[in-house]
Amino acid sequence: MRTYGTLRWDRGHWIMKAEPQVALRAKRVFGQVDRGAVGELRLSDNAATSRDLEWFLDRYPMDCPDRDRLEERARAHDRAMAAVQGVLSRTTELPSFELAIPPRAYQRDAAALVLKTGRLLLGDDVGLGKTCSAIAVLSREEARPAVVVTLTHLPEQWRSEIKRFAPSLDVFLPRRGTPTERDLETLKGLVRPDVVVLNYHKLTGWADTLVQVFRPKFVVFDEVQELRTGEGTGKYSGARALSDACAFRMGLSATPVYNFGGEIFHVIDVLDRGALGDRHEFVREWATELDRHVKIKDPKALGAHLREQGLMLRRTKADVVDEVPELADPIRIPHVVDANLETIEQAQTEAAELARVILAQGGRGEEKMRAAGELDWRLRQATGIAKAPYVAAFVRMLLETEQRVLLYGWHRAVYALWAEALDEFRPVFFTGSESPAEKLAARDAFLDGTSRVMVMSLRAGAGLDGLQSACRAAVFGEIDWSPGVHEQCLGRIHRPGQAETVLAYFLHAECGSDPVIVEALGIKRAQAAGIRDPNAQLVEKAGNASEHIRRLAEQVLERVAAKQGKKKEAVSNG
Repeated sequence: MRTYGTLRWDRGHWIMKAEPQVALRAKRVFGQVDRGAVGELRLSDNAATSRDLEWFLDRYPMDCPDRDRLEERARAHDRAMAAVQGVLSRTTELPSFELAIPPRAYQRDAAALVLKTGRLLLGDDVGLGKTCSAIAVLSREEARPAVVVTLTHLPEQWRSEIKRFAPSLDVFLPRRGTPTERDLETLKGLVRPDVVVLNYHKLTGWADTLVQVFRPKFVVFDEVQELRTGEGTGKYSGARALSDACAFRMGLSATPVYNFGGEIFHVIDVLDRGALGDRHEFVREWATELDRHVKIKDPKALGAHLREQGLMLRRTKADVVDEVPELADPIRIPHVVDANLETIEQAQTEAAELARVILAQGGRGEEKMRAAGELDWRLRQATGIAKAPYVAAFVRMLLETEQRVLLYGWHRAVYALWAEALDEFRPVFFTGSESPAEKLAARDAFLDGTSRVMVMSLRAGAGLDGLQSACRAAVFGEIDWSPGVHEQCLGRIHRPGQAETVLAYFLHAECGSDPVIVEALGIKRAQAAGIRDPNAQLVEKAGNASEHIRRLAEQVLERVAAKQGKKKEAVSNG
């Protein structure tokens, strides 16, 4: 039989050396291959690639000394695909889940997928019960002991939910950043805990101990978007070590993409290493890289691929309307508020030199990045301060008809102004400055009506449950660059248990940083929507993060120049 080259396995990669016309065809078929490669083509060894290679070798036979490995990996892919189809079509028998509160059918589907395939990113809409799906897996003996990693303010909520759904399970919450002798005794004891729940910040100090001493079989990464920045952080290294040690891995997030779509690579890679190839292969096949930001070329296609491979499962409220009481969509109300122009003009004047650094031709990249970060911080804070009195006045007006208001912001200086202006309503704070205990106390005061205003940081409340029973009005007094953050914020009150239509007021000024941020939100919303919902209509705007910062810089210099021009005109007229 004629052969067209060789295919061999080498340390996690398949190496193809083929005749020129076949190599050219392979480059067309395998998008992850380096188009400029000459001689040898390298592909990461994962189950999907092995299946495609097996098919390719049917058309172009090659000498393959590692044929057994290739066939084994290809059959594993076939089994996984069959399992995905069987679970989602409900044509195969699902495992039983003994919970005190029976899971809904779609929650059982997600849990079954984890047990069948070993990994899943569960991206269901906020409020559909992703936690219950994870606890269903926890209820199975083959998935214990287990580890849940979550945000700083959520371990107690997780313990409460586990006790509600699976009261027989013993839950342990580490209190320190590194294990104490007593902690080690607990983990080594004859009666070990079934589940360890800790926050992401403790991963660095706890990962090795959990892997070597606790030996978990299942790990849940709650609000898994925390891992979106990838390598270079202790929490990502710890997450990867835990994931590699476990037979079952699950990520939970309604918003796994906060900014540009390339973040999804790190999220998927920690759940199933190599499923999307290495980062270079992922970028070649799915993305373009602009100013260190990875932008997905076709988010709908990537989202469809993730779902087809059983790597991601996402249901909207419309998908499960028969099983969940229907919630009306939030009413989003953009509203322009006044702002103190002097405050913004002063910040723009002070930031003019930063703007010049950003816009200068040439220059060091590190210096430009530092300048961009400081310019962003200064202008956003100045904008927040400039409109703070008007935001407070809007909230005061809203409280004439609403019992409570959830007020979102970002800067401490802005919080201080809101606290003073709204003092009579006893505002409480759920930001990055409070301890977990203080945050829970703030939540309780808001729920029992002691406080009528909760000021929450835009990125502090992800995963928090319970507010929907007390509040229907959210005010965004400051806005974020990421639409995913806004969705998480709305999810605090737009979830099952909410009896009324949620009202979301986005208060923005027509000066400062707000106009540029409002414009920037369009592209990021398009990136996230295409990946999460491949069937959604997607209209993607051109642009990237650097362009938005450059626009801020240009705006600063334009305003400063205009102000100087007015001064000169006044002097000449005087």
